[in-house]
Amino acid sequence: MPVGLPQRHLMNALGRVVSACAAPILAASVAVLSLPAPSIAQVKVNPDVAALARLPVVDSTSLRAVVGRLAGKSGKLLAAFVTPPRPIALPVFSGNIRYTTRALPPIQEVNGASRIGHFSLITMRSFAEKIAGWVNGYHVGYWPEEKGHLRSDAYGNPEGFIEVTPQNQDLRLSQHFRLRDFLTHDQEDVWPKYIVLREPLIDKLELVIQDLEDRGIPAAQMRVLSGFRTPQYNLALGDASGRARESRHQFGDAADVYIDANGDGRMDDLNGDGRVNFSDTRVILAAVERIERRYPDLVGGVGLYHSSGPHGPFAHIDVRGSRARWVRGARLARSHRRKKSSTTIASSGRSHSSGASSSGSAR
Repeated sequence: MPVGLPQRHLMNALGRVVSACAAPILAASVAVLSLPAPSIAQVKVNPDVAALARLPVVDSTSLRAVVGRLAGKSGKLLAAFVTPPRPIALPVFSGNIRYTTRALPPIQEVNGASRIGHFSLITMRSFAEKIAGWVNGYHVGYWPEEKGHLRSDAYGNPEGFIEVTPQNQDLRLSQHFRLRDFLTHDQEDVWPKYIVLREPLIDKLELVIQDLEDRGIPAAQMRVLSGFRTPQYNLALGDASGRARESRHQFGDAADVYIDANGDGRMDDLNGDGRVNFSDTRVILAAVERIERRYPDLVGGVGLYHSSGPHGPFAHIDVRGSRARWVRGARLARSHRRKKSSTTIASSGRSHSSGASSSGSAR
């Protein structure tokens, strides 16, 4: 079964390929035309290109080597997201090989590419398939660029959508995360669903887990409170919800997480002070700081949030490409403490509020 790799990974993996192959090499199926033997003998095929195209001149060793390098900095990624196929022209193969745009299976497994599990290549559906605010009957809304609000390239339209079905939602994306962990929490009865997701986010979450584990903090049960959010869902509750209009969740590179090693559905006591409170989110922040110092290309935002539900406090982590830090949800907690300590103000019925500190963009 022919497979393809994303351009950004492929060019690094294949290294120096003949100049005529400088055009993006994406998913394609190959048909070899009937030619006289002497003509075929004159064609020199790069071994890595041949492996990717599944030509009979090599086995799948080269393919596994390329995919193996897509396991991320953590070494724990189990999936790579492939841009939809399109026709490409390789002059060096002109008259010998024809590339077409036959539909590829949405998920293709590559055996032996990972030491920790089955590695999958997931072919996304093109963003061009989005009609108005819908993708195949699933309501997504409109991204900022579609509305003419492109503040930077980081806020451009996604490349494509990952299709999630009842059958594939449990597919592992990494050692600790599955497709279903990143679904938008709406349209429960609508299938298939679609998400936008980036591998660097998953890689960063895995690195945070490993960092905490290395310090004796059980973190394998990191829970995703909110992963991908469609634009329409992101704005559903309005600005009062605390959701930024241009939230990174819409671009598949952000997740709100908490750690629940004891399985009680609530943030754990990460700092060991005998209590579960906002201070525990700072343990996650410290881990992110260490990871970003070690891997600057994974820099992004971290937001710390006070308890806003039964799960307790949580942390927002993203890979937006620039540093951002903020704290949200402190208003009610601070007001409550002040109310208890000042009967004079309490009896007067005056409002007690303290704005949440912010040093970066919101969620």
